[in-house]
Parts: sequence; C-alpha cells; structure tokens
Amino acid sequence: MYIRQAGLMDTSIIQKLAEQSWKTAYAHILSEEQIAYMLDLMYSAAALGQQMTHPSHRFFIFYGENGKPAGFTGMEFHYETATTKLHKIYFLEEAHGKGYGKAAILHLEEQAISQGDHRIILNVNKYNRAKNFYLSQGFRVYDDGIFDIGHGYVMDDFLMEKNLT
Repeated sequence: MYIRQAGLMDTSIIQKLAEQSWKTAYAHILSEEQIAYMLDLMYSAAALGQQMTHPSHRFFIFYGENGKPAGFTGMEFHYETATTKLHKIYFLEEAHGKGYGKAAILHLEEQAISQGDHRIILNVNKYNRAKNFYLSQGFRVYDDGIFDIGHGYVMDDFLMEKNLT
C-alpha cells in the first residue's frame, strides 16, 4: 500500500473513486437521485478545488499493490479546538477487508497529532455499516443530527469521536 497526498491534479481520481465507492456504500440507504445530488454537491471540480486549496484541508489517495488507486481520505485540521474532522473516507469494494480502512485511520491519527490536534470527529449515516468499523477503531457515538443539504434531502447521521490522548 502506498499513500500520497492529493492535489488539484488528482480531482478526477477522487471523483472516480467517490462515484464507484458510493454506489456500494449507499445503494441500500439512499436513492440514486440523492446519491447523484450529493456526489455533485461534494465532488464537483469546484467543490473539490475549494476544499483542496483550503489551508486546513488535506486529501490522501491510497494505492493498492497493483499500483492503482483503491480509496481516499479527506480531513480538516483544527475544525474545532484541537480537533480534526474526517470528512471523507472511501475505498473501492474490492479493497474492503484488506486493511486499507485501518491504515487510513492510523494515517489520520498520525496526521491529526502532527498538526497538534488531539481529537478526531466524523459523521456517519445512521444506516451505514461503516459505523461498526469506526466503533472497532476506538470511535464512540457522542450525538446525532439531521442536516439539511438542499433539494429536500437530509443527512441523518451519528456524530462520532475518538480522543487521541
């Protein structure tokens, strides 16, 4: 496995990974229309460009043994006091169960600590199986929320955290 920080030139790679991974992650939770809306909202070239040029945001691409992209993460340091927010973590279905997720969380923790943050937070859809993965990695649910994202759609999420100290 190889991890590389992504830049603007990697927008199309991240878009492709998001589209492919969302189809498996959310097919049983969200309508095709909502998935298309959210992918456009969060992964358009403009949206990714804005995130990638923000000084506190970082994206990383994870490559498999075959040298091809297997997934990515997107994080924001100092989201709250001493807190990093994991905004995005997605891997292709064929990468599941091969240690990429655990490696991504370890990498996230190292990045957060290197930036002086001592807590990681994330949102996960209440019906997403990934919640169990986060629990297995030491996260806990501290709240929940429903977030209006426009066009009649909401995100119904658990808010999770992991303290690094």
